[in-house]
Amino acid sequence: MTLLQTILLALIQGVTELFPVSSVAHAVLTPKLFGWDLDPVFLRDHFLPFVVMLHLGTAAALLLFFGRDWLSFAAALFSSRAATARRELLLVAVGTLPAAAIGFLLEKKLRAIFPSATSAAFFLLLNGIVLYAGEKLRGRGTRQVEELTILQATGIGLAQSLALVPGFSRSGASIVAGFWAGLSHEAAARFSMLLAAPIIAGASLLELPKLAHAAPDVLEMAAIGGVVSGIVALISVWALMRWFQRQEVDAMLPFAIYCWVVGGLCLAFL
Repeated sequence: MTLLQTILLALIQGVTELFPVSSVAHAVLTPKLFGWDLDPVFLRDHFLPFVVMLHLGTAAALLLFFGRDWLSFAAALFSSRAATARRELLLVAVGTLPAAAIGFLLEKKLRAIFPSATSAAFFLLLNGIVLYAGEKLRGRGTRQVEELTILQATGIGLAQSLALVPGFSRSGASIVAGFWAGLSHEAAARFSMLLAAPIIAGASLLELPKLAHAAPDVLEMAAIGGVVSGIVALISVWALMRWFQRQEVDAMLPFAIYCWVVGGLCLAFL
């Protein structure tokens, strides 16, 4: 990939990973829509680890933005007084397990559908339906993260497993599940972002070693992409959290409409 292609893909990744519009679908669709003539060997052997490197930049941004939370979680392990932080850490751990287990068990099958732009566009349309239905069918959520039950945290973790299929959004599915568990918009978004870091880190551990066998220019572009993606993701998570703090009605509607428009146009184009 060229420097321009890498930066463009990283910019898109930094926004779409945190916004509920499926970063993986955009990673698959972008080369197709811009007509990039990418090396088939790169697509087969290095494209997925390359995208994971972009995700790693996003994970770094999330750890930085929610650094106070993660420091509180670490301190809670050694303090008997930090009950709320210890409870939240337990819920994050429980919510992480379903996607990690499903991803590990179904890695080969999921890898087979990863390069399909048509399937990514189709599932992006379905993602819009999930976002719209999740917003319209939710109750008036007022609960905070520490009030979730273990079963509800597991359910939210299962919901984010949808993102293992390109086109479904991890943050979208987990935020919607948070709505249905009674969380407020802000609490649902915060829990979704807390769940993201360990999932992305786990994917990186599996995929990044494959970049070690890549050519030096591929490694260089992946590193640049990771930095750009991280910077954009830091801005994106700030914007998204402010959006959910202020918007308690139809917060998901603009994202649903976006998924329908982009998914539909991509299907027509492809």
